[in-house]
Amino acid sequence: METRDVFAELTEDVIGRMQNATDQRVREVMAILIRHLHAFVRESSLTQEEWGHAIDFLTRTGQMCSQHRQEFILLSDILGLSMLVDAVNHRSGVGITDSTVLGPFYAGPQRELAPGETILLREEDCEPVVLRGEVSTEGGAPIQNALVEVWQTAPNQLYDVQDHDQPEGHLRASFRTDAQGRICFRSILPVSYPIPNDGPAGRLLEMMGRHPFRPAHVHFMISAPGYRKLITHLFLEGDEYLKSDAVFAVKSSLIVTPMVKDGALTIEYNFGLSRDSEPRA
Repeated sequence: METRDVFAELTEDVIGRMQNATDQRVREVMAILIRHLHAFVRESSLTQEEWGHAIDFLTRTGQMCSQHRQEFILLSDILGLSMLVDAVNHRSGVGITDSTVLGPFYAGPQRELAPGETILLREEDCEPVVLRGEVSTEGGAPIQNALVEVWQTAPNQLYDVQDHDQPEGHLRASFRTDAQGRICFRSILPVSYPIPNDGPAGRLLEMMGRHPFRPAHVHFMISAPGYRKLITHLFLEGDEYLKSDAVFAVKSSLIVTPMVKDGALTIEYNFGLSRDSEPRA
């Protein structure tokens, strides 16, 4: 029997042994995964030593995970998988804001603030900025009482969960839109920063000849009953890493330019949500 027939027979044998799986989706997804994994090994002529290195890499990736750090999300992000899953699952179009990755540093619901309040819990030596937004339907109708969660790094390029010197919840907050779908809060200009590169994901970036930096941005997660949850960023125009974001999350529609308005540096953006019943793209 030819070697290629042996390979194919093994692949089909592995898939065939799932016949007693009760979940049809599990059988479907695992069959696709097994075929692609087996094809990868055949195409690359993977050696046992290389496979050993891969197992060690995945082991160290898991060991790096903690309550405040998710190395597997970093790995998914730098390989473009997070953005690919996002693209498969989110409809885009006129009136709907483009989505991006959640990232590994979302820390759950935060304190809910009144319009115009600051998300800072300590003073920072960085230029202040006012962020104003509107949340609306695809057709432009305002969405009242939508939950808008925001988070960003401090000027030292770290999120509060990475930095014991920052107060917990610093530069994070939640807001509710008013009857016109509006939110407003005070913050500081975000800065570009490197994703954590002291673990397996960072080592892989180095081996691929890539840098670990993300362009300056503010995270937004917006949810409202009857609408698809929106996870997105706003990026600053002119940032040197806009075209080489380490996690491939930049979309031109999400790049903003701060402008002076009413005497204050201001960022304005209108967020459009799609109906929850909308089919996937």
